[in-house]
Amino acid sequence: MSLEERDLHVQVERPIDFTSLSLNGCNIKEYYEYQDLIHYFNMVNGPTYKNLVKNFWVRASVYDKHVAQQEMDQKVLIDPSLAGKSREEMGLEPFVDPEIRSSIMGIPVFISQAVIAYVMRRASEGSYKDGLDNNKKSPWNDTINETMFNNKKKGVYNNLSLEKKMLLKIQNENLLPKGGGSDQPSLEHRVFLLFFIKKEKANVPKYIFKHMIKTLRESQLNNRVWVPYGRLVS
Repeated sequence: MSLEERDLHVQVERPIDFTSLSLNGCNIKEYYEYQDLIHYFNMVNGPTYKNLVKNFWVRASVYDKHVAQQEMDQKVLIDPSLAGKSREEMGLEPFVDPEIRSSIMGIPVFISQAVIAYVMRRASEGSYKDGLDNNKKSPWNDTINETMFNNKKKGVYNNLSLEKKMLLKIQNENLLPKGGGSDQPSLEHRVFLLFFIKKEKANVPKYIFKHMIKTLRESQLNNRVWVPYGRLVS
């Protein structure tokens, strides 16, 4: 069953008023200043064009090394003399980086990690960890628990300080949108939060792009109708 625009629910990033938070005893702006994200939060306070986002999402596909190789294989299938040739020799554009490719009202639109970094006005550099499952024996657990709960034992959401609850809320609604669900993040998302709390540069554009790809694939495989990054896409 294919996605239909009328069925999609666009998650819009929540506006953040750091001044009001500070006046209420939650001064967290410095964490985002360290990550060079103030322009991003100014941007997500702007408008969202939900119809454009839906138009983009239902037509989107991931263009990666696997798809690029399929293009080459198809060329060889049509013309066996092209076997062993480069993409350029086959008349194909060079493969540079993965992209999310779509169109809006017939206009091609490509999103890549570099594009996200450009829009955020923030270099695509810093720490990045993926491939982490929720293994209780992960070497990350002790560090995360000590940082988030001041204890080697894993705590629960209610054990977090007000500041860390707010950092987690902003992560879930503005950086790596969850589209609802529990407040307990995955191990990968806890590591991402750890970088913020410890003021270690994280590769935020890469995290956002990989999260966008994961969500798009879930939409296509499971007919999931939730769409993240309403303002970032529009």
